[in-house]
Amino acid sequence: MAEIKNYTLNFGPQHPAAHGVLRLVLELDGEVIQRADPHIGLLHRATEKLAESRTYIQSLPYMDRLDYVSMMSNEHAYCLAIEKLMAIEVPERAQYIRVMYAEITRLLNHLLWLGCHGFDCGAMNILIYCFREREALFDMYEAVSGARMHAAYFRPGGVYRDLPDAMPQYKVSKIRNAKAMAQLNENRQGSLLDFIDDFVQKFPKLVDEYETLLTDNRIWKQRTVGVGVVSPERALNLGFTGAMLRGSGIAWDLRKQQPYDVYDRLDFDIPVGKTGDCYDRYLVRIEEMRQSNRIIAQCVQWLRANPGPVITDDHKVAAPAREAMKANMEELIHHFKLFTEGFHVPEGQAYAAVEHPKGEFGIYLISDGANKPYRLKIRPPGFAHLAAMDEMSRGHMIADAVAVIGTMDIVFGEIDR
Repeated sequence: MAEIKNYTLNFGPQHPAAHGVLRLVLELDGEVIQRADPHIGLLHRATEKLAESRTYIQSLPYMDRLDYVSMMSNEHAYCLAIEKLMAIEVPERAQYIRVMYAEITRLLNHLLWLGCHGFDCGAMNILIYCFREREALFDMYEAVSGARMHAAYFRPGGVYRDLPDAMPQYKVSKIRNAKAMAQLNENRQGSLLDFIDDFVQKFPKLVDEYETLLTDNRIWKQRTVGVGVVSPERALNLGFTGAMLRGSGIAWDLRKQQPYDVYDRLDFDIPVGKTGDCYDRYLVRIEEMRQSNRIIAQCVQWLRANPGPVITDDHKVAAPAREAMKANMEELIHHFKLFTEGFHVPEGQAYAAVEHPKGEFGIYLISDGANKPYRLKIRPPGFAHLAAMDEMSRGHMIADAVAVIGTMDIVFGEIDR
């Protein structure tokens, strides 16, 4: 009899459960994974290199396109790094708006993760439920920035503009009659803050719906309990952050341990897991959505009561108001210089990190005093998680590899940047 050897299988790179252009080379014994080798390099867009030939403000929209599910969180880290180097004071109202949108982004990210992870593991309905709420969150993005995804709303020194006083409304069309329109526009009568407040009131019940579908579902538990177990020590040694680390029982969250903007003034809890398997990480992220909702509610309350500037008044860093620019020659020069030459950042280096929905997202900037970065290095959370793919999936079935990729919350734009 011939000796049976392991065989090799390509999982991806165009695989619906690979969440991007991930190519996994799986060494299999029957259907059991002996080795999983992630191959990256099929998406590379050279974001870090491109930043060296563009002004600081021109590189900002590139941040949206890294992890294209957590757009404003990427911008947040980039702006914090620039502000650190330039010692810019960010107005308090801008800090609250940033934190509110960082948490809206966390909801956007976790809803896509939940929908896709459930879908990958065979739960078809959850995707439709999650996308229902994502629509409202995208409307919040669009209201402040004009874009539903790549917002470019955060700016060094604050945010692009204040929150609008009115929400865009649906108009009667051939497809929808006046009665249907009135129903859709019911929560759009007031300001953006009213719209967000309405969403915040409804959201906990909607999370209950997701839990009804999955939490005690025996098929979901069969697919996730005991799969991809990582001990607390291994999670630390592998460089895990975010829900991947907290799922293993380590309560590390930059919003609590190294607070930035106004997180130290807000009341929220850090959920942690016990066993470090896919099911624990699911529970951690579900609870994170509830906590993000709490944070957004607190920000809405504060923003209602406290008007004020939303960006620094240093016009060498932030553009002047349009009215001032059209009436004042000085302001026009400031505007012209800012968008042609950009601003010069003092010599030095800085690292700024945020608690991104996927983990610690960091920007390391080196400046030589010019209007462009000398070097830019991005620390994406997903890169360290993907490195553990082999360890987490060894001894499991091919179907479990899908559950492991899902639990990591992989988006390839930040990994193969």
